[in-house]
Amino acid sequence: MRVSRISSKKDLEKAFAIRIRVFVAEQGVPQEIEMDRDDKRALHFLAIEAGKAVGTARVVMRQKGAKIGRMAVLKTRRGRGVGTKLLKHAIRTAKKQGAQKIYLHAQVPVIGFYEATGFHCIGRIFYEAGIPHRKMILTRL
Repeated sequence: MRVSRISSKKDLEKAFAIRIRVFVAEQGVPQEIEMDRDDKRALHFLAIEAGKAVGTARVVMRQKGAKIGRMAVLKTRRGRGVGTKLLKHAIRTAKKQGAQKIYLHAQVPVIGFYEATGFHCIGRIFYEAGIPHRKMILTRL
């Protein structure tokens, strides 16, 4: 399995299809919320396994900070390291872009996944698209 930064419209469409399948179809997020204006300026990533797109993530640079988001892995590929590879690739890219702070908004049930990579929670639970989240920051750059 490999993770790479998206550079073609075709691969971006594959990433968007994964997000729609995971967030819109599985989790009930309205499509108009899922597809936002940050998509135009974000750095997008795609995980490919056996020639098939199986996961995606993005990084949005904001001043000296980087927000990792829209992490999505197809249901059949979860628990097999795809998300970890995507997350680590996103972190490396954010650092190369000069990020001094890396953060994300984690759905509450998967906080442990992000903690395993060095993120920790700050602030209270909040809701995005009706789903409970916590803001998390990377503790070691």
